[in-house]
Amino acid sequence: MTNQSESLIYKVLRPEEWAGFQAQRVFTGSAVDVSDGFIHFSTWFQLAETLHKHFAEHTELILLEIDAAEFGDEIKWEESRGGQLFPHLYSELAISSVARSTTINKQDGRFQLPTWAQDRD
Repeated sequence: MTNQSESLIYKVLRPEEWAGFQAQRVFTGSAVDVSDGFIHFSTWFQLAETLHKHFAEHTELILLEIDAAEFGDEIKWEESRGGQLFPHLYSELAISSVARSTTINKQDGRFQLPTWAQDRD
């Protein structure tokens, strides 16, 4: 179940967005983020659907793991897809806030997520 007590959240980036983030050391958002006025994130339980809905045409992406607790009130949990609460960051994202990053690839029509992102017991 998705709720505000979840601390680890995930951002999916296209490789060119990740390269820009690494060069600038700050991420102000993808085109959709900028248009909506916040940076979109997903919880672990929302991630597969986010990948399917928004990134289906891609074969390689970058997955970032972020500790939402670091942002305090700058993270808002707002209702979105199917009434679920999604984490939205109302500030820029510094590269120092990225706890982990990895490349994820599509195999057999699905993105293969890292095992570290699955340890959510």
